[in-house]
Amino acid sequence: MQIYRHEVAGERVTVHVPEDPGDFREFWEWLYRARKRGPIALDTETTGLQIFSPGYRLRTVQFGDEHDAWVLLYERGGWHAQYAREAIGRCESFLIHNAAFDWLVLDQHAGIPLEDLAPRTTDTRIHAALIDPRQPSEGGIGTALKPLSAYWVDPAAPDTQGGLTKVFNSLGFTKETGWAGIPLTHPTFLLYAGLDVILTARLALKLRRELARLSVRPELVAYEHEIARLCAHMQRRGLLVDQDYAVPLAGRLAEEAEKYGAVAARYGVSKVGSSTQVAEALVGMGERLTERTKSGALSTDKTVLLPLADLDRGWERIGAREPNPLAYAVLRAKRAAKWGKTYAEAFVSKASAAGRIHPAISPLAARTGRMSVTAGLHQLPSSDHVIRRAILAEPGHVMVSTDFQAVEMRVLAALAKVRRMTEGFVNGGDEFDIHEFTARLIKGIDATPKDRKIFKGAGFGKVYGGGIATISKQTGATEAEIAHAVAAYDRAFPEIKRASSRWQRQAFQNGMVLISATGRRLPLDRDRTYSVVNYACQSAARDLLGQAMLDAESAGLLEFCRLPIHDELLASVPKREAEEVAREFERCMTMSLYGVPIVATADVGGRSWGSLYGADY
Repeated sequence: MQIYRHEVAGERVTVHVPEDPGDFREFWEWLYRARKRGPIALDTETTGLQIFSPGYRLRTVQFGDEHDAWVLLYERGGWHAQYAREAIGRCESFLIHNAAFDWLVLDQHAGIPLEDLAPRTTDTRIHAALIDPRQPSEGGIGTALKPLSAYWVDPAAPDTQGGLTKVFNSLGFTKETGWAGIPLTHPTFLLYAGLDVILTARLALKLRRELARLSVRPELVAYEHEIARLCAHMQRRGLLVDQDYAVPLAGRLAEEAEKYGAVAARYGVSKVGSSTQVAEALVGMGERLTERTKSGALSTDKTVLLPLADLDRGWERIGAREPNPLAYAVLRAKRAAKWGKTYAEAFVSKASAAGRIHPAISPLAARTGRMSVTAGLHQLPSSDHVIRRAILAEPGHVMVSTDFQAVEMRVLAALAKVRRMTEGFVNGGDEFDIHEFTARLIKGIDATPKDRKIFKGAGFGKVYGGGIATISKQTGATEAEIAHAVAAYDRAFPEIKRASSRWQRQAFQNGMVLISATGRRLPLDRDRTYSVVNYACQSAARDLLGQAMLDAESAGLLEFCRLPIHDELLASVPKREAEEVAREFERCMTMSLYGVPIVATADVGGRSWGSLYGADY
């Protein structure tokens, strides 16, 4: 038996690494005693994060409580692997930090089905996110194990992580390659592995007490565990990649980046990624730049360049000005370079042996609970089909996308109890257009498409917290027109401003935390309290999508689900049943929120995801 001692929060803890039959009998005796006391902490160490990549290895499986950890060298096989699998099968409940990762590791590399382990798991990362969802950059603790342990358990908790990184470097590895390359029996590696479960067990106690102190609803905790399980299920299934399309696409995007980079060079910009060069050139062309970065430099990010190129957020022409050719070239060059590396090349290089990518779905990515998907798949422009064309439905299937209709505005109407808006949604029928309704309500029956666009901007400004200058850039209308529209919007729907003021007061009285419609804690920044409307609406919309996912599972549709993207569920559906299944997805995503109908529309496409956006396949 290898034994490693360490001190956590002033107490001596022990990490055990069994080697012979007697050691494993001792592990078994500890396991039986520990499981009677409550959930056992469980963790894995692997060769990296790409669970589905060729050559990926599960190195250790560790079990622990507040004082003892047992590290089983799974990579050795034999008794280590056998006892690890057997121990997982014999325990009723586990504590795992960031459970979805370990669920999928054990599912793919130890034969422990996700469906079996997930219902027995309490995820301390979910607990932490429900207490404070902010990342360190936002003033929070974050949701990683070491920072949480440093805050709740022992300020010295991150020490072993730094020590392990030094070991990686001393052996000639980087932080990324060290996990696969470090010897399995290296003392620092084994100590690190063992301490993780001890810290998880101790952290769980602290977080449970804090959840109770803050009166976080148990139903919300259970709900988030279910959403995490559904997301892990979709990640395991993955997305089929059209390699014959993705490989030449990478080449075409590289050529496009070079082409528009050459255009930018004609205006004196040799590096499109240089904000200084771009800013100097634009100012030299007579453009007026006002937005600055935190360092004080002129900003030339996408939000600045899109209006100069006369493009909205979906890369569609606004029609407000003559596009600046440099702004357009920089945008195209940067996008082509990013798409080539982040998507086309990655789709090929990161594909599994089965030709799939398995993007991780983060159910609690934002402080509002908004989900995100790795590989940037949730950041594609709404009008793009080029990248989406590389993602295929299963053989014999077609893609189906079911999208909430105007969900932000419907949620706003419901939460703020906006009378006229609610009446419109209730009585307007399936073809109801809230933005056209608003334009006619304010401007009369002669309202124009431009009026609709302006009042749409004003409405989204209410939901997303955009100011007059931002809305002006996004719509192409003058700031005076937007200011007039916003004032008119407030007169037509006075409940929105009243709700914003009420929610801000409630947050002030609750330590700058708004409690959402589902009981989620939404911390506000003191210098951005106006974001309260955005947080309330975004959080509720996310939870509507989560409920729709649960309803889809209940309806037997989970096997078809591939990704949750913002307010959309993407599915791969047998072609012969597509229309029927699409109607069932619509039913699952149709509900009521405080009397406001939440409705969805399912679109049936062709074989590729891009077919839903204009691609021909």
